[in-house]
Amino acid sequence: MSKSVKLLRATTVPTSLNSFCRGVLKELRQEGYDVVAVSSPGPELQEVEKREGCRTIAVPMQRHISPMSDLKSLWRMTWVMHRERPDIVHSMTPKAGLICMISAWLARVPVRIHTFTGLVWPTATGLKRRLLMFTDWITCACATHVIPEGEGVKADLLNHHITRKPIKVLGFGNVRGVDLDYWKPRATTHVDNEGRGHIFTFVFVGRIVADKGINELVSAFKQLNQERRDTRLLLVGQSEDDLDPVLPATVAEMQSNAAIQVVGPKDDVRPFYEMADALVFPSYREGFPNVVIEAGAMGLPSIVTDINGSREIIEEGVNGTIIPPRDAHALYMAMKRFLNETAWVHAMASRARPMVASRYEQGYVRRCLKDFYAQCIAEKITTEDC
Repeated sequence: MSKSVKLLRATTVPTSLNSFCRGVLKELRQEGYDVVAVSSPGPELQEVEKREGCRTIAVPMQRHISPMSDLKSLWRMTWVMHRERPDIVHSMTPKAGLICMISAWLARVPVRIHTFTGLVWPTATGLKRRLLMFTDWITCACATHVIPEGEGVKADLLNHHITRKPIKVLGFGNVRGVDLDYWKPRATTHVDNEGRGHIFTFVFVGRIVADKGINELVSAFKQLNQERRDTRLLLVGQSEDDLDPVLPATVAEMQSNAAIQVVGPKDDVRPFYEMADALVFPSYREGFPNVVIEAGAMGLPSIVTDINGSREIIEEGVNGTIIPPRDAHALYMAMKRFLNETAWVHAMASRARPMVASRYEQGYVRRCLKDFYAQCIAEKITTEDC
């Protein structure tokens, strides 16, 4: 790269920045980009700065709708844009996308990219749905380039007229990719505390909230476990009772059922994949769930719902099975089938990792992004020459 290109990457909260951009910011900096990372303040923003070797800027942003706070965030972000004068602004997550794309448009940043990792409004209703669709429309209107993480997100954006701009999925979708050396399966034996033999273990990894299908999952597992005591459910993730709480009956069952282990959030979730026979991920909506990809890399077949992202990663009967969302009975039947059809489950497990390796290997995903940046830069230079 003959001239250093200043790239500003932004997410609403530092947790997302730390997760989605892990490693790639360092690689971009090593390849000649002047990288600046922006998110709300927090310890993980400092972790990004230290690990990736790039500058970071804290701009407070609220994840939920908050007009006054959002206006303050927009003013601060616009000031950052005018001060930094980036060549490329690339945002992810809804609120950062709205604020960054507006402020980058106001500052006349030449390349303005937003990646939709998921859409909130498909599961919303009424005025909230219309408002969320309108904010996504503004984000797209202010962006020069829109990247949907998967084909399902792309279809929703086009079919609901959120944008008419040409949009494309990079590679096979997914924004992060998987490090196959890190996500590596290891043979384990699952026995109960009394040594009575194999305990078929289902694992869920993600936020413990209603939107992830936790109510249906706990209900389905309760019925299954009453019939088959050689079963276990691991719930790995953070509860968000202030944003999307699960039902009180679900909480009570999680607390009283000894076969359900709620382990909370973990920095390293690999030991829980290793303890499991299958992933259960009954989410209502996703963009492109990394959890399903990571579980596949660990050699696990998956039970997922028929939603964006999940249905692109899982092929029915090949590396998992797909059920309708919000359907506890369908989930129960799928989990029961996993218990009863051992050969089928083992065959899907054997195909899970090779499928992930062929589509979502980290180096390939990152190369797709870098090639896209190079294309944007070339287009910018051509436009300036004209």
